[in-house]
Amino acid sequence: MERLQKVLAHAGVASRRQAEKLITSGHVRVNATVVTELGTKVGVHDKITVDNVPVVGEAPVYVMLYKPRGVVSTANDDKGRKTVVDLIENVPQRIYPVGRLDYETTGLLLLTNDGELANRLTHPKYEVDKVYVARVTGVPTNDAMRQLRKGVTVDGETYAPAKLKLLSSDAKKHTAIVQVTIHEGKNHEVRKMLAAVGYPVEKLKREQYGFLTLKGLQNGDSRYLKPEEVKELKRLTGLAE
Repeated sequence: MERLQKVLAHAGVASRRQAEKLITSGHVRVNATVVTELGTKVGVHDKITVDNVPVVGEAPVYVMLYKPRGVVSTANDDKGRKTVVDLIENVPQRIYPVGRLDYETTGLLLLTNDGELANRLTHPKYEVDKVYVARVTGVPTNDAMRQLRKGVTVDGETYAPAKLKLLSSDAKKHTAIVQVTIHEGKNHEVRKMLAAVGYPVEKLKREQYGFLTLKGLQNGDSRYLKPEEVKELKRLTGLAE
């Protein structure tokens, strides 16, 4: 289910704000009934009209991006910075990032106009793994790794247990490469968790999302997901047909 104003915006009827005005002023009907309440949710089988003209939904689109550093994970940025949507060419539909990677973090990011799938992929209930590789200052001790595997609380925010693997270390440079697997998607989660146990992140990359990897993509590249990949994502999140 999606909010009505979002469906209208996705269908190209109007911007989100203009769609809200159309709704509150009585121009929109759902299943022949005038709807004026913002936040009303509709599904794929609901019939929507604006001034008696049927609204045709956009075809669902699923894109994987190898996000570079220095790009924001939003569709629009009020500071004028380059966004991940700016990097996706020749996609007429309005697509949005599934969750976020922060400004300095690189790696695998999904973008779609399928709000239901996006919501499920980002909801911790479905426990879709996100695999990161971090270069940290210092070499994590076994005790620090155990803390993260049990879950930590930072500034009152509790983070679920993570899977940790020390990939390599460099005693001379006083750094280490750590693989971190989480299924939540809280803001700056991996950075905060590692800093909390004394190993601040110097560089961070998301290498895997569920079963998807960056194989075949270079930094800044993107591609459409294959039908079987979309089907598997839906299976993972309970949306399989």
